[in-house]
Amino acid sequence: MAIMNKQITIGSVSGNDEIRPGYVLMTIHVHRSFPEPRPGQFVMIRIAGLQEPFLSRPLSIFSFSRGRSHGLVKLLYRVAGKGTQILAGLIRGSQVEIVGPLGKGYTVDPSRENRVLIAGGIGVAPLSLLAQHLCRLSGRGANPAVVYLGAKTADELVGLDQLHKYCNSIRVCTDDGSLGEKSLVTRTFQKDMKKHDPARTSIYACGPKPMLQSLAGILKDRYFCQVSLEERMACGVGACMGCAVAVRDENGDKTYRRVCADGPVFDLQKVIWE
Repeated sequence: MAIMNKQITIGSVSGNDEIRPGYVLMTIHVHRSFPEPRPGQFVMIRIAGLQEPFLSRPLSIFSFSRGRSHGLVKLLYRVAGKGTQILAGLIRGSQVEIVGPLGKGYTVDPSRENRVLIAGGIGVAPLSLLAQHLCRLSGRGANPAVVYLGAKTADELVGLDQLHKYCNSIRVCTDDGSLGEKSLVTRTFQKDMKKHDPARTSIYACGPKPMLQSLAGILKDRYFCQVSLEERMACGVGACMGCAVAVRDENGDKTYRRVCADGPVFDLQKVIWE
C-alpha cells in the first residue's frame, strides 16, 4: 500500500550482459528527471506489465550518469532465483518499472580524508557508486579511496574494471587464490590496519553477513564504519516489515530497524549479529 506513494519510472533496457557466470550488468535508459541516487541506495525493479507472481526485486545501484536527454542507471546483480532469472532474460528494448532511489545511503565525513572500501562478492555494487561519488568529490586524477575487493573465486569477482576507473589502490583477494591474494578480504584488510589511522579513516563495506560480522570483530569500536546490509525485501518502502534487523538504539538497547526504509546502510557497531 505504501509503495503506491512512490513514483514509478518506466525505463528501457539498453544492455543486460552476463559479465561473469551468474552475474549480470543491466543498463537502463530513464528520463533525465530521474533523481540523482546517493551511494548505497537501491531501486525496486520489475518487468513492465508483468503481473504476479513476479514481485519487484531490490537491486543496488552500481552506476549512474545523466546526459542531455536521459539518465543511465546500471544495476549489477547475481542470478539467484526465479525473479533474477526472469530479469536476466530481458532483451534490449524491454520495458521495466523502477521505484526509487530508495533507502538510506552512505554518509561521507569530509573530516576523514582516508577512505577504505571493503567489498565481498556482489557487495561491490553499492561501493562502486560510492567510489564514483568520492572521485567526483576529490577531483579528476585523485585516488579517493583504498579498495579491498574479495570473492570466493576469480569467476565470482565482479566490478573490478569499474573500480579501476576511480581508484588506483585496489587489493584483490579470492578464497581459493585464483586471482590476487589467497585470503579472505577481511584478513587482507586486517594485515593493513596499521596503515589506517582511526581518527582519519572512514570505512565503508558491503558483502555477505559472515564477512560483515567478521569485520565487526576486527574493528570493534575503533573505526567509523558504515555497512550496507543484504536482506530479502518485498515492498522496499518499510510497509511489510519483512527485512527487519536487530540493532542498538541511542541508549544501547536492542530494537529492530527496516533494512529497506531505515537502511540499507547502518553504523557497523550498532548492528546486532544474530
